[in-house]
Amino acid sequence: MASELENSPVAKIKKIFSERFGGSPRIFRAPGRVNLIGEHTDYNDGFALPSAIDLYTGVAIAPRDEATLRVYSANLNESAEIDLNVRNPQARHHWPDYIHGVALMLQNAGVPLRGADVVILSDVPSGSGLSSSAALEVSVATALLANADRTLSKLEIATLCQRAENEFVGARVGIMDQFAACFGRAGHALLLDCRALTGTPVPLPSRLSLVICNTMVNHEHSGGEYNARRAQCEEGVQLLKRWHPQISALRDVSLTQLLQHQSDLPLLIFRRCKHVVSEDERVFDFVEVMRRDDFAAAGKLMAESHASLRDDFEVSCPELDVMVELAQKTEGVIGARMTGGGFGGCTINLVAHKHVESFRSAVEASYKSATGITPEVLVCSAGAGAEELL
Repeated sequence: MASELENSPVAKIKKIFSERFGGSPRIFRAPGRVNLIGEHTDYNDGFALPSAIDLYTGVAIAPRDEATLRVYSANLNESAEIDLNVRNPQARHHWPDYIHGVALMLQNAGVPLRGADVVILSDVPSGSGLSSSAALEVSVATALLANADRTLSKLEIATLCQRAENEFVGARVGIMDQFAACFGRAGHALLLDCRALTGTPVPLPSRLSLVICNTMVNHEHSGGEYNARRAQCEEGVQLLKRWHPQISALRDVSLTQLLQHQSDLPLLIFRRCKHVVSEDERVFDFVEVMRRDDFAAAGKLMAESHASLRDDFEVSCPELDVMVELAQKTEGVIGARMTGGGFGGCTINLVAHKHVESFRSAVEASYKSATGITPEVLVCSAGAGAEELL
């Protein structure tokens, strides 16, 4: 038992902090997330079904007199220093940007930040589509607020962290990742309305596991492809306004309306819009069939979602496609699809509990045989949102 406590995430980050800075810190954490269905819908004011997972980014923090943040990433074994007095900081296109962006947005919101020593330790795989960036942003925001003896609502924290990634880091992500990191609920997914910014808890069947398969092909959201997809969706909205001036986002367009204007739109723009509009519909269909325990229908919807992301939105990659195809052939699998922004990263697989270990073994072997890459397979459960641990 003593050994388990010594190896716990809290004990590890406290030990690192003590060795690095001395003293006794406060400990905060925020989860990664997996998205069951509803991909690239969030920045189109649409709907998604994310779940926080029991993988977390932890932050240890203690105040210091100078108006600087001394930050150490235990995962990278790298340090950074952020001057809180700089009025117009410039992004450096490196991991400290996420922290600096959050600090800047808090200051812009009128929060008088104090200097701090900070240690970051995470078990959310980076660049894998499990929202390591949002887990970092939300955990840091929560810690910096506590260090300043200030509070904000969960929704304020989520929107502030999204703004940090949009405006400072340069990735035009939607609200889904930060929302899930703040509002996650154990045993549940969240039916997220990205316009109303509300999340309705949806119970997940207790006999299913969330099995995440990491292709080990990393992606970078701030790269041009992600932002290009968003621009293409916005172009589609502007074109469709000729016939439907009341719309403000693809969320407002039905599949019937879109199909009526197929010949009026450039083919590429039509395909991008078709994915988003059909994906919104799949989210509601998925919630309904899961409530009925109709797992066959749920698997079909996940397969349709992946095909749409691959063919119409073009954000999959050969390794993701192979991983999904292999999973779909494996006993005990309810459904499989890519999750996250794409261009690499992970698949989400709903797997019956009794088949989890055989699924893991089969996928690891078959994926390595097909690609030469050893995957990482993570068996997760739906976790809680951001919180203070100590």
